[in-house]
Amino acid sequence: MPAYGLAHLRNRRHHPDVLEYLRRIQDTLDPFQGRFVAHGPPAEVLEGSWPGSVVLIAFPDLDTARAWYASPAYQAILRLRTDHIQGDVVLVDGVGPAYDPAARAERLRAELP
Repeated sequence: MPAYGLAHLRNRRHHPDVLEYLRRIQDTLDPFQGRFVAHGPPAEVLEGSWPGSVVLIAFPDLDTARAWYASPAYQAILRLRTDHIQGDVVLVDGVGPAYDPAARAERLRAELP
């Protein structure tokens, strides 16, 4: 099942370190079959607020996404971004092509007291 790395980045700055991070990140993703799905600019906000931009990276599965984030190659460049851009980063499991939200609602309903 696919998994995703989602970053909500705020106060983006085009510091030279950030540009170096951008230059090097794809090399850290390639061994883990990571690929950018979305990579800024600021999102179109339809509900609530979302200051900043969004980055979405797809991976084959959650274990692979975790392995990429923990990899020495990625850890070696991480500070190039985090020293200059505030943000939140999460890893999340995706859903398969047969995902049925109505069936999920029924399972959740069955769990209610």
